[in-house]
Amino acid sequence: MAKARIINIVTTECPPEMDAKFNKWYNEVHIPMLMKYKGIKKVTRYKAVEAPGATPKYIAVYEYDSKEDMAGLHNSPAFQAVREEMEQTRKSLTFDLKGAMGCEPLKTWEQ
Repeated sequence: MAKARIINIVTTECPPEMDAKFNKWYNEVHIPMLMKYKGIKKVTRYKAVEAPGATPKYIAVYEYDSKEDMAGLHNSPAFQAVREEMEQTRKSLTFDLKGAMGCEPLKTWEQ
């Protein structure tokens, strides 16, 4: 079995009228830019399936092999480029970062 990875969970939300534009940007611009940082091994995006109005609506799970890889993202040239791009994007796209949290595995169960 593969070693469990360190994850960073990021939750976001945008107005319903921005959904298509937000998801296109996140999938086609934001994630590809972040994936230039070699410490990120995998990203999975989720959409909440609870009742309408559930918050946060979008969840991204970023996977790293180590805490050091996760911590190194913020000082990387890739992340600096992401920050600069986001400043420009936020001028025409409304979204809120609801939260972010790094997590390390305790135990995994599978069936």
